[in-house]
Amino acid sequence: MKSLTDSEWDILVPAPPLQQSRSYGAALVRLGARAERGLLHNVPVQVITRRGLRMIHRPPPSICLAPLARHAGVTVATSTAAGILPLITARHHAEWDVSPTSEALRKALAPKWRGHLNSSECTDISEGHDAILQDLLNKDIAQGRARGYRNLGAAFLAAWRGERLILHVSRKGGMLAAMLFLIHGAAATYLIAWTSAEGRRIEAHRAMLWHAALLLRGRGVTRIDLGPVDAGNPGLVGFKLGTGARLVNLGPTGLVLPL
Repeated sequence: MKSLTDSEWDILVPAPPLQQSRSYGAALVRLGARAERGLLHNVPVQVITRRGLRMIHRPPPSICLAPLARHAGVTVATSTAAGILPLITARHHAEWDVSPTSEALRKALAPKWRGHLNSSECTDISEGHDAILQDLLNKDIAQGRARGYRNLGAAFLAAWRGERLILHVSRKGGMLAAMLFLIHGAAATYLIAWTSAEGRRIEAHRAMLWHAALLLRGRGVTRIDLGPVDAGNPGLVGFKLGTGARLVNLGPTGLVLPL
């Protein structure tokens, strides 16, 4: 694999998925991994290696990963590319193109989504910093234990040096709802969210997501990854896809075969 400089990578991959971004690779290096960015058959890809395990998450769909599996160690990828022995079934994410004008974005909202936004748009939304982030992390950890999921976690976020956006709705009694977005090039990822019963009642997350789209668009972001879409949670599916986001197949996670 031919190595690429940071500037070469940024030109070739201006709006990468989170796991293919330089900031993601740099954060994992701080946590003890090795990150390599280069051209594989003229296609740019980032490979994360730790303890003999090569991990390639969300590379370009046209890439052939087989050459990497010919080296010592195990190569695992989440990809729609050929030559992968699936271990975990394919995941689907909602990706929202926020490059159009705000008027066009609003028109593309599902009618019900837009109606709820109209009634919640006056919500007082603030940008948060470290204290709000810590509060959000604590609440997300507790929520994850109750619902059986786990996010990237505090260690990763402590190692993250890229841009981020934290939005929250708070009153004298404390935080009602909050969201965290990581910004990587011209793309962003909706990573963590939490809401209280009161935050849910006032549709705080809907107002915050719309506000985030406009703020991120103003910072040069063209696409927001809204995260996984799970048919078992139709309410969350409607919340994400109601923005006008498209469903993207990430492919299965599995072993890359040395074809």
